[in-house]
Amino acid sequence: MSRPLFSSTIAGSLPKPSWLAETRKLWPQWKADGAELAQAKADATLLWIKAQEDTGLDVIGDGEQSRQHFVHGFLEQVEGIDFDHKVRMGIRNNRYDAMVPQVVSPLRLKGRVHATEARLLRAHATRRIKFTLPGPMTIVDTVADRFYGDRVKMAMAFADLLNQEALALQADGVDIIQFDEPAFNVYMQDAADWGVKALERAAEGLTCTTAVHICYGYGIQANVDWKATLGDEWRQYEAVFPALAKSRIDQVSLECFHSHVPPDLMKLLDGKDVMVGVIDVASDEVETPEQVADTIGLALKYVPKQRLLPCTNCGMAPMDRDVALRKLQALADGSALARKRYG
Repeated sequence: MSRPLFSSTIAGSLPKPSWLAETRKLWPQWKADGAELAQAKADATLLWIKAQEDTGLDVIGDGEQSRQHFVHGFLEQVEGIDFDHKVRMGIRNNRYDAMVPQVVSPLRLKGRVHATEARLLRAHATRRIKFTLPGPMTIVDTVADRFYGDRVKMAMAFADLLNQEALALQADGVDIIQFDEPAFNVYMQDAADWGVKALERAAEGLTCTTAVHICYGYGIQANVDWKATLGDEWRQYEAVFPALAKSRIDQVSLECFHSHVPPDLMKLLDGKDVMVGVIDVASDEVETPEQVADTIGLALKYVPKQRLLPCTNCGMAPMDRDVALRKLQALADGSALARKRYG
């Protein structure tokens, strides 16, 4: 399938319907269990596939409807992790205080992780599809290590498991596999030193399109407070973009609209497709198509038009469902307007 100019997509997560899980929460409790929960997850996924296609988005995701949390949805299928004895730990450099599972023995997959969701997505979406996985560095920052004693060693072990699942997702018909690495914006030097290497190991052997999403987090209070400490210019991307530009990863997703990221940092991604965040997920105010097209126009000063992919700044999991729907429509309409303006 050829790609339209300014091919639009979401970063990953979408709000869960109230009949599936608690709403407006990052760690929502499910409203059912067993077979009933499995059916509800599938129903919610179908609902969001249709919603994305109805708005006119070009690349469709599953909205992560089957995952309670973007990292733990993967970890639940990994042997060597103790979920019964969680410990309290600061993650993302102590931005969040979280109860996390512990790595207690060698890591291996119990089996397929996301086969059901990926095959459902492929069977029902009529457009190109993207599937998201947590990146190895972000996983390492979201678990307590009681076995490896070395962050890099543990990251590489997780990268191998991610690679197994990514290769299987490719075989399921996924067009784009995206690894989410918000930790790259927190541990910038580590990201440049070994985070990108771990990411490349996770993507090894893939012939589908590969992507990495690096954001400043969901629109929750902890992130709003953190952003307030970052000053007038957010230059975190500057440390890792040169390493990503040299990497084998095809696409890089970044925040743009309503952020303090200097847009000229996009130049550091020369040679890569750039997923430009044109939708603010930290605000309930819905963008206009004109605002979306204007943000695309700004990014065009630094990114060739055939490489620019409009996207949301981050996931929308904790957002109100109606607001998220209207923002998706603005994303699609704004991308269409940009095609007219700049095509």
